[in-house]
Amino acid sequence: MSAVHASAAPTLAPYRLPRQRSAWSAPGGLSTGVFLLSAQFPGQGHAEALERTVSAAIAAEQAGLDSVWLAEHHFVPYGVCPDAATLAALLLGRTRRVRIGTAVSVLPTHHPVRLGEQAALLHLTSGGRFTLGVGRGGPWVDLAVFGGGAEAYEQGFPESLDLLLRWLRSSRVGASGPRYSFPEVAVVPRATEQPLRQQRTGRQHAYADAPTPVPAGPGSRTAGGPPVVVACTSPGTVRLAAQRGLPMLLGMHSGDEDKAEMVTAYRKAALEAGRTPEQVARVEAEHVAAGVAQIGDTVAEARAELLRSMPGFFQYGLGAHRTVDGRERRMRDPEEYTELLCDLHAVGTPRHCVDRLTATAERTGIRRFALLVEGSGDRAGTVGNIARLGAEVLPQLPQD
Repeated sequence: MSAVHASAAPTLAPYRLPRQRSAWSAPGGLSTGVFLLSAQFPGQGHAEALERTVSAAIAAEQAGLDSVWLAEHHFVPYGVCPDAATLAALLLGRTRRVRIGTAVSVLPTHHPVRLGEQAALLHLTSGGRFTLGVGRGGPWVDLAVFGGGAEAYEQGFPESLDLLLRWLRSSRVGASGPRYSFPEVAVVPRATEQPLRQQRTGRQHAYADAPTPVPAGPGSRTAGGPPVVVACTSPGTVRLAAQRGLPMLLGMHSGDEDKAEMVTAYRKAALEAGRTPEQVARVEAEHVAAGVAQIGDTVAEARAELLRSMPGFFQYGLGAHRTVDGRERRMRDPEEYTELLCDLHAVGTPRHCVDRLTATAERTGIRRFALLVEGSGDRAGTVGNIARLGAEVLPQLPQD
């Protein structure tokens, strides 16, 4: 998941928070999915990394997991998927039940209307199984290549987010902002329509025999457009998400204490923006925590697997980032960062992983997880890790 940084939030956008309904029958259930970077480990090709991602998504559905989250990066081996929405389209066609989300689509490198069109298309044709995660990204050379420049990163995220949301919730949209200005046009297709597969008309259609998709979460909706989440790693984006009534996607680099502080800051900002406690509670139930999951017969075995493969990947992948304007950047020590992830997340025996996920839920209130499962760098190892997550961890977690 690309990093997001502080930005000033403007006046509230002129649309109302959609009515939402609970999709869970019990407040204690945990929703568990996989987070796929499409990571290119040293010695691997791009096709190999992408094929592992496709295999992992299919394995996640077979294992009974709820969701698959796809990362998006440009020009670096840290992740070789340059368009998470495009890959989501492929995987929605390859699966029948599991939800597919972007974690994230980087708004400064996308035109919001174009991304909104893609999201509406995936929402309507998948029976409502698509979730759009968006983020601000980083100050990378991507901004020079795609024409937004540093200003799109530094100042443009609120304008882009508001335009995207209006596109997903309206029938006609125009713009008159500093970055986007165009006359009013019709929204086609409209994400506000209910997906055909979920219309109860009695007619037979292409999706008539398809199983019901996994709900997005307690505040999920199908009519009214795809769920939208915002990647947050700074106070500015936390405030922005809260003011817009959107749930947060929190990164795997932060621990439970940091996540709990961000949830508290979100609640404060949302209430200050005029949301009712009931509205805030519904949206908070959709927050997502990114993490790592590596299952082993012992804790030492699981940690050793990640310490064998991930430091070299971090050195290779993160070291390739270039800034848009030559600003200084610092990279974490790869060994120390891998050790930190092992300490923070579900890395160990199935019982250890259950306890770790449950503890995070209790400490932060977050009950939806997107777990990095490809830390071994190996296709068979990734698929096997997912199978163990579904068979040995999932049944022990609190269920709906």
